[in-house]
Amino acid sequence: MQAREDNGVRRWETCGRAWIGVLRHVWAAGVAGMEDAGPIIEGPPLLFEIDSLSWEDPILREYGDRARLAHRARERDRERDRERDRDAVAGRYGPRLRDIDGVDQLHWVVGLLRARPWTTSAWISLTLPGGDAAAVPCLTALSFRIRGYRLIMTGMFRSQDVFRGYLAYVPLREVQLHVAGRLGLPAGPLRIFVDVPHVRVADAERVAAVLAAVPEPNAA
Repeated sequence: MQAREDNGVRRWETCGRAWIGVLRHVWAAGVAGMEDAGPIIEGPPLLFEIDSLSWEDPILREYGDRARLAHRARERDRERDRERDRDAVAGRYGPRLRDIDGVDQLHWVVGLLRARPWTTSAWISLTLPGGDAAAVPCLTALSFRIRGYRLIMTGMFRSQDVFRGYLAYVPLREVQLHVAGRLGLPAGPLRIFVDVPHVRVADAERVAAVLAAVPEPNAA
């Protein structure tokens, strides 16, 4: 379960392994902090990649929040029914991706990468300048680039409660697969940057229980 590391980027094979690794990162290096929702344990900024993501990940099914996972499954079923036969991306961030100030940002990204597949300019923002600070999303931007004939996507989080981070990672993979499919390319790893990874103090006991149930690599 130990992460590979290359040029400062940690890499995990699965979403479940990444989730445990990010929790352990905050648990080991975190300090007392405060967030809008209350006291937190705040870890250092973190950059990592995940190779494979699925809601059926065995670690998520065993140790994740089953009620939230079931709720997300029901949401996906409803969205699939609504969006069948339509070129759309649903989910919490769907409106900001497909219609922000009248712009379909994913359509723009696909067009740019088709015209200039080498570009590093395929960045889109999910924030609105001058908007209500309380409405600023945790996910602030996405970038897309083609490297090695694969589509790489990076999600930038200004802050994230990593105890529930997996609930965002798998939907982001679905966005990546959508754009890759429009380009006729396979998807590479999903890259994530979190500026303020944290867990709520109220969840500390549950985090400790999960980490105790999944020992560190090479632990006796």
